[in-house]
Amino acid sequence: MPEHRRILLDGAAVQVTVDEDELVAGDGRRVKIADAHHLPPVVPSKVIAVHLNHRSRVDEFRIGLPGTPTYFHKPTSALNSHRGAVVRPEGCKWLNYEGEVAIVIGKLARNIAPAGAGEHIAGYTIANDYGLHDFRDTDAGSMLRVKGSDTLCPLGPGLVSDWDFHGKRLRTYVNGKVVQDGSTDEMTWDMHYLVADIARTITLYPGDVLLSGTPANSRPVQPGDIVEVEVEGLGRLTNHIVTGPTPIRTDVGAQPTESEEVLSTALGGDWEFRGIRPPKR
Repeated sequence: MPEHRRILLDGAAVQVTVDEDELVAGDGRRVKIADAHHLPPVVPSKVIAVHLNHRSRVDEFRIGLPGTPTYFHKPTSALNSHRGAVVRPEGCKWLNYEGEVAIVIGKLARNIAPAGAGEHIAGYTIANDYGLHDFRDTDAGSMLRVKGSDTLCPLGPGLVSDWDFHGKRLRTYVNGKVVQDGSTDEMTWDMHYLVADIARTITLYPGDVLLSGTPANSRPVQPGDIVEVEVEGLGRLTNHIVTGPTPIRTDVGAQPTESEEVLSTALGGDWEFRGIRPPKR
């Protein structure tokens, strides 16, 4: 399966192809993968993400899905790359990973049928749809700061075309330990459905990205942690967590919170007590 990446090469953003342990530019320049400065593999005009899709995640929440998917938007300023630093702002505590498959549009899509959506997909890459749940009390509807803060949308390492999304394993690791383990077969709505659904009213342009949902067990990470998302046939996306250089300003806007809603979402595992968590003994 062909794989294309974008890297910074001699000061310029360059598209390269993967050749074993090297990346090859169109003019023949080569760089070792281990030495490359990666960029997000695509430059989207928008990033759209489905709220819930994997059945294991729905079961973990102990809720029912609506009849059709719901979505939120991650601004392009949240984009990050393979090996990039994911910033947890100073004063925040509840930054969660969410390993996902990202769909990349290859041809303009508008008002298309699910059966024809594959013709509009350039390929797939890996995403980590980080959530800064400290802002969930104020942004639960829009998810703007929760999911759209700077650096919270790593993509990569490359764009793989001709990838069959059926029956593929998805795993997330924190410091080498498996923390999420799912499959694309547990998705309620597949890749083609998601593209066709959004394209009914929103024009999708080449490079646009749709995030397809995460399996169960999204949990908080800490500065210093190494987080990797591995998808069968797409490779492994690696990032590390750092603390932001400045604290959240206190002279404007809502402040980070630690309510029952925040804790239940970030920590998971006891959703029947959401909002009424019993006191610890």
